[in-house]
Order: sequence, then structure tokens, then C-alpha cells
Amino acid sequence: MAFKMFGKTIRKVGVIGSGNIGPDIALHFSQNLYSYGVPVVVVDIVETALEAGSKKAETKMAKAAEKGVFKKDEADAIFRNMLFTTDYGKIADADLIVEAAFERMEVKHKIFDQCQQVCSRTAIFASNSSHMVPEEIFQRLKNKKRSLVIHYFYPAERNILVEIVPGKDTDPALVEYLMKLYEFMGKAPIKVKSRYGYAVDPIFEGLFLATALTVENGLASIKQADVIAQKVLGMGVGPFTAHNLAGGNPITQHGLSEMNTRIMPWYRSPKILDDQVRSGNPWETAARGESVEYSPEIYEAVSNRVMGAYFGMACEIVESGITNIGDLEMALEVGLVMSPPFAMMNRIGVKKALELVEAYAKENSGFRVARILVKQAASNKPWKIPVVFREEKKDVAIVKIRRPRVLNALNQEVFDQLRQIFTKIKRDPKIKGVVLTGFGTRAFVSGADIGMLASLKTPQEAEALCLKSQGVLNLIENLGKPVVCALNGLAFGGGNEIAMACTARIAKKGQRVFVAQPEPRLGIIPGNGGTQRLPRLVGVEKAWPILRNANPISSAQAKEIGLIHQEVEGDLIEKAFDWLKKIRSKKVRIPSIPKGPIPIPPTLPEVDIGHLSRKIDSLLQRAVLEGAKMTLQKGLKLEAKIFGECLLTKDMRIGMENFIKNGPKVNANFVHE
Repeated sequence: MAFKMFGKTIRKVGVIGSGNIGPDIALHFSQNLYSYGVPVVVVDIVETALEAGSKKAETKMAKAAEKGVFKKDEADAIFRNMLFTTDYGKIADADLIVEAAFERMEVKHKIFDQCQQVCSRTAIFASNSSHMVPEEIFQRLKNKKRSLVIHYFYPAERNILVEIVPGKDTDPALVEYLMKLYEFMGKAPIKVKSRYGYAVDPIFEGLFLATALTVENGLASIKQADVIAQKVLGMGVGPFTAHNLAGGNPITQHGLSEMNTRIMPWYRSPKILDDQVRSGNPWETAARGESVEYSPEIYEAVSNRVMGAYFGMACEIVESGITNIGDLEMALEVGLVMSPPFAMMNRIGVKKALELVEAYAKENSGFRVARILVKQAASNKPWKIPVVFREEKKDVAIVKIRRPRVLNALNQEVFDQLRQIFTKIKRDPKIKGVVLTGFGTRAFVSGADIGMLASLKTPQEAEALCLKSQGVLNLIENLGKPVVCALNGLAFGGGNEIAMACTARIAKKGQRVFVAQPEPRLGIIPGNGGTQRLPRLVGVEKAWPILRNANPISSAQAKEIGLIHQEVEGDLIEKAFDWLKKIRSKKVRIPSIPKGPIPIPPTLPEVDIGHLSRKIDSLLQRAVLEGAKMTLQKGLKLEAKIFGECLLTKDMRIGMENFIKNGPKVNANFVHE
């Protein structure tokens, strides 16, 4: 058996190194490829390391089975799919090799010398280095086209961030393949140009340095600086705690020393880090539940310096050209679990951010103020942070919504960027068709951003919001060019409404939870065409329960009722391209959505709405039944008006407050008023 997708075949994966991260990398491969019959082999020269790595993987899968992440038989199969061995011969037939050994050049050279002798000439060679540039790691390879860095983040089987770092000789087609492969396997890969430390570690280690300097300079204690940095940057844990968890002191010490000459002179290993590495002890951080006290003056001193360093480093990295604002924002948000820097600068004001960076540079020799920050502050405009991306393949535009931390949920920025992108596509004579999709494998779009909905204050404001976002969907529907929606995961609420505005819809096969209009659970009705397009696409009778009970249907059910045109196995985007070709060549004819009134059956099925609000249900029924008698254009306006009326009910506030407080699994106690 083998994994055949995206133009390549993987029959076996090899991971070299059974230390801190190698077993986790292997576990991630096994979790995603075991069902394709692709074995994963971990090689190490130290038997005890292999034993520890095997035990670690076994324990993690046992816990995953206990938590219900995997069924027990699946968890057992994933672990059995892994082999831990000292024999390099076991990876001779591997198609992908990931080295995860010590961060020392001579070690990496020795490993890849051996791989070059043992492995196939077509095998992909990757290093999980956290700092070293691929040109140095692979300098002794005869065929450098097949080599690059794939930088995982702790813990590797769960942290979705991966940096893909090609060298100057790496085949661009290999980079494209790995970007697709890792997204398919549930990661959030970003492409980063070759530079020491890449895009993320200079910030991870630089934030440690900035925080450590506040301690070294007597502004705060370790505990105080750690919790203040955590709070001000929205981090999961503070910089000192993170280094304790990952055992990162020696790596950071070396990395900061190298960055001093390779990035900017400010980077250096502070004395307290040197002392800590010599001692081998962890940092004395706050225990779980321990309260750390500090004065407002200490908080301001630490927070201003940490923010100044953070914003300055982020701007330097983007200015260097190794990555872009959108990728760096996502990487820091999902990989380091912290507030992304450019969004933070927009919140406090770019001019204020520049003041913090300039103050930090004045106080810290060798810290550079990026020109792009000075220019942006002078423009009096916020940073543009892309969350919708467009790429072109010949005469087809691929548009992708990417907000992985919230499963691609819709906010005003998404709608604005969709409007801008589709307006340009409409005017571009080169583009003959569009594939619209979402990032990742879990969701096309999980719905609307609840914060955006909860902030609405008046019916008029709510109606205006609906009409504005409906305008974007109308643009997609009337583009004049076919749009195929490649539903890579679930499509809830606004996700399904966007999909219904497209010419055709295809979906990843076998999704048990796929499409839903869950708005009644929030005490609202759909506001982006759900009450109007769904009845027109599948008929009022079939749409009636989906809209009223708010329960999801599977991809198979969606195909059965005619909501989607195909369930797809394999490369979803390639299948979307096939559909575009068939539509453009008129080999298939997909009728446009009815623009006029549609028939209403004399009787409609009884629907058990359970705990849902009867008041909201009455508004929803009105939108469906009255809208069906109108043109689509008038029906959409009616829907927006009735959506606004939801704000006059008690149940909308009850539904919103319940969701924000308890999440989607706890039913709201509606009062039906």
C-alpha cells in the first residue's frame, strides 16, 4: 500500500533521531498515514533512546484512546505502524526522510552522508533543524534539489505549525508538494526563505531575551517578568515557563549567540541564561495556581519593553523578505499560541507601536527599527493582514480562506477581503474560473465570528451587516465565471451560505458532520441567504428541517438532497479543477439558482425543535415562507430585516451569552420571547 496524492507516492517514512522531538514527528506521520499502509521507521544509534521513544509514543496513543481522540483499535494500529530500530537499512526504501537529531552540523552531515549511501536517489531528505540553513546542512549532498528544512514545533504531533524552508537549490515543485502534504495532514505550513533561525525562532528566543533583560536590569523578578510577558502578549505560558517545558535553554543560548552576527547585534545570550545553562537547573517560575504580585510600575516597565521588542522583531523579519505578514501572524498565533504582532499593533495604533520600538531601540544597543514600521506609522493606516489568499494556476484563481485557530470563521475582514479578491477576478480577463476553498482539513468555514454577532446593538445595525455581507455572496453568485466550492471540511452557518452562492459544490467524502445552519442555537436566524438559497437549491420541504432544528447533516446526505454535486476522495482541488473544465466545456450543465418565487408544498414536515426558541423559530419560518413567494433579491432583503428583528427578542441575548460563556455544547435556556 502507499499514499498517492499531489503527484507523488509515499510508501514508507523514515525519522532519524529518537530524542525529544523525533518520536513525536514519527507519531504524527503514523497517525495520518497508517490507514494508507505507510509504515514509519525511527532510527537511532542509541538503544536506550529508541526504547524511550517507543514508550513515549505508546503512552501518548494510550492517552489519546482514553480521551476518545482515537478508538482503541485505531490507537493500537497507529503505534504498531511504527518501528524503532538501530538499522539504517530499514529506511533504505523510504520515500521521505526527516532527520531530527542533535543541532550540530557534524552530526547532520554524518547522518545525510549515510542516507545518501543507503536511500533511494529519489527520496526526499529533510532536516528538522530549528536554526541551521539548508545550504549548510545539505552542502555534501550530490542532489540538493530533493533537500530542505521542515521545522516542527513542540509538541510536534499536536502543534500545527510547520516551517518549510527550501535552500537555493531545492526544487520548487517539492516545496509545493510538501505544503499540500502537510496541510492534508492537519498542519499549518508556512514557506520561509533560508535565513538562520527562519521566521519564528528569532521571535521565540528574542522574546525570551527581552524578558530576561528586564530581570537582568532589575526591573522585575523572573516570576513577575514571566507572568507579565504572558499576559501582555496573550501567551499560553510565559517565556521562562516555555523554556522549562521544552528544555530549551541550551538551544536558545546558542541560537541567540548566532543571531548576533546573522540577524542583528541586539541578539545575544544574556548572563542569566549563561548561568542557568551552566547550572542545568530549570527557571524558578510560578507554580500552577500561584498568584504573582507586581505593581503597576513594574507591569508598565516590563510590558512596554516586551511589546517594543516583539513589534520590532516582527517588522524586521517581514522586512527581511523571508516571510510575509499573513504567514507570520498565523505562525505566531497557532505555533507559539500568542497574540499576533501586527493585529496587536493595529489595536494599540501603529504610531504607538513605533514609539515603543523606538524607545526600546534607544535603550538597547544593536536593536534595529525596521523601515516598514516607520513608513506604516507615517501613513496613519493600520497594517493589512491577509486572511483570504489568491493564487493562480493558468487561467484559474484559487481563493482560500485561512483562519485556522477559529476554523476559518467569518468576520468582517474575511468578507472585505473576499469582496476585494472577487471584484478583481471579475475584472480580470485572464481568469476563466475560480476554486473557492478553506484552509486545512477540518472546516471550510465554521460559521460567523460570534464576537462580531454579539457586538450588534440595534436591528438596523444587524440588518445593515447582513446586507453588506450578502453583497459579497451576490458578487460570487453573479461573477460571470464559474465558481466551484471545494468544501475541505464542515460548512456551518455562513460557510454553507457562501458555498450555496457558488456555481457548484464538491466535498471531501465521508464527513459525518458536514453542513448545518446552527443559527437558532444562538437565538438568531441565518443572515447570509440561508433561508433563501437553501430552499431554492434543494426545495422548501428538504430545507425545512435543516433550517429549523439546526442539526448537521453528513456529506452523503448533502449529496442525496442535491446540496453538493460530488463527494470526493483524493485531491479535492484537482477534482474542483475537473469540475471547472466540465462546466466551461458544457459537458455538464448546472442550472443557476432560481431567481424568482419557488413553490411551497401544501404540507411541510413536522419538525421537533427541542429546546430551541419558539420565538426565533417563528421568525425563521416567516423568512422562509414569505421569501419563497418573492424574487431571490427581495427574499434576501427580507431575511436581513428579520435577522435584525432577532435583536428585539430576549432569546438572542440569551443564546449569544450562553455560547460565549459555555460554548456550543451547552444548550441555552431560551424563554421564547
